[in-house]
Amino acid sequence: MSRIPVRLGAVIVAACLLFTSWSAVTPRQASALDPIAGYLMAHFTGESSTGQQIYLAQSTDGLRWTDLNNGGLVLRSTVGTRGVRDPALVRSPAGDRYWVIATDLCIGCGQSWSDAQNNGSRHLVVWESTDLVNWSAPWLLNVAGAIPDGRNAWAPEAIWNPDTGDYVLYWATNASLNGVMKHRIYSARTANFRSITTPQLYINRAGTQGIIDTQIVEMPPGVGSYRYVRSSGDGQITLEGSNSILGTWTNLGNLSGIGLNGSQVEGPMWMRFNARNEWALYLDQYASGRGYLPVLTTSPSSPTSFRLPASGSYNMGGTRKRHGSILNLTTAEQSRVLGRWGNNAQVNRIQSYNYQDRYVRHANFDVRIDADVSPPQDAQFRLIPGLTGGAGAVSFQSVNFPDHYLRHYGFDFRLEANDGTTTFAADATYRRVAGLADSSWASFQSFNQPDRYIRHSGYVLRLDPITDVQGRNDATFRVTT
Repeated sequence: MSRIPVRLGAVIVAACLLFTSWSAVTPRQASALDPIAGYLMAHFTGESSTGQQIYLAQSTDGLRWTDLNNGGLVLRSTVGTRGVRDPALVRSPAGDRYWVIATDLCIGCGQSWSDAQNNGSRHLVVWESTDLVNWSAPWLLNVAGAIPDGRNAWAPEAIWNPDTGDYVLYWATNASLNGVMKHRIYSARTANFRSITTPQLYINRAGTQGIIDTQIVEMPPGVGSYRYVRSSGDGQITLEGSNSILGTWTNLGNLSGIGLNGSQVEGPMWMRFNARNEWALYLDQYASGRGYLPVLTTSPSSPTSFRLPASGSYNMGGTRKRHGSILNLTTAEQSRVLGRWGNNAQVNRIQSYNYQDRYVRHANFDVRIDADVSPPQDAQFRLIPGLTGGAGAVSFQSVNFPDHYLRHYGFDFRLEANDGTTTFAADATYRRVAGLADSSWASFQSFNQPDRYIRHSGYVLRLDPITDVQGRNDATFRVTT
């Protein structure tokens, strides 16, 4: 988010525990399951309705980033304001479940900064996954509705708390307290990001000074004097230390010594480098519009240890990365993520055999074949490994709605968001076979209705048994690039 009213900066950043941090306190550590190999960043890109969605980038060294999904969005919000900012990636301590939590806000989609600050959504948007690539439908989590005079909910973060065996979820809300209206950080406990305990005031700066962006990272034993370090955007980039997430925090200083303050940078985003005790604190240079800058340190609790990066030592990729979150990836996680969204995933069109000027496309989430499709992305798909069905199975992932897939329902076709169920996966999976009308083309047999194939009828896609020449022609397609 960007400076208030231009500031919703909310770094949601990696609040979810830099994997090598909070996971270390559980018996079954995610890090023990598989070697760590790379980094995944979730972020948004700008103020448009498309920019205010979830994007991903990957890095092998933590400093040079590659945009995934060919720079396209990965998750789109279909709830609340239908826009999201400041995503936080959360991994369970066991490494078997993941969440994305984000601010429910879409500036320029019928909502102004004044609206968002004084009468915005009191909800967060949440997605859930068991593998980092197949995500549930999003849901709304009301976090600020119980805060007296709470006006919004911005910049969520979450961290596993070993003292209570659940997550501390924290965010900024603009509210009046003791006659002062400003943004403060509130917190609540949750086990599943579907319900929370009663929100409590978590961080409150003196006087009229507000605070929106804050993020916590856990330190390994032997590094610094504190188990946790907190970085916040509150007029400075302030560092604090504590030995308990919900305990007392000590002010350690700020980054003004290296020439960085809250009028220049915001959205602090922690990242621990794999296999060594060194950290990058990414800061968004919002004042100059230059995006993220990694500030490096071997001792996050010591403000004097931070240093600016050498010229040319980092590259943020092709898209502007706005406040987000970084997760350290295991080898298996990275393989899954790159397999789904790596830039080698080809963009295809599906051409009709008997109407060769027409291509499969979605229109208002219905599916048909049309000529001269506009925008062209409505007729573009990625044929990815099937959501179920094993080797040889495929699913059709939309390019401009990448969390949506071609799915049959009542033998009609829809473009729908993956809800994570086995029923959806089966309905959205097909077996590619030789074309029924021409073996040099292709036909697509349903995974869970194997006597039926994708075909068009009256230009509308259907799932039908194929019994005659007309049906074979209608059920034959060419996959083109």
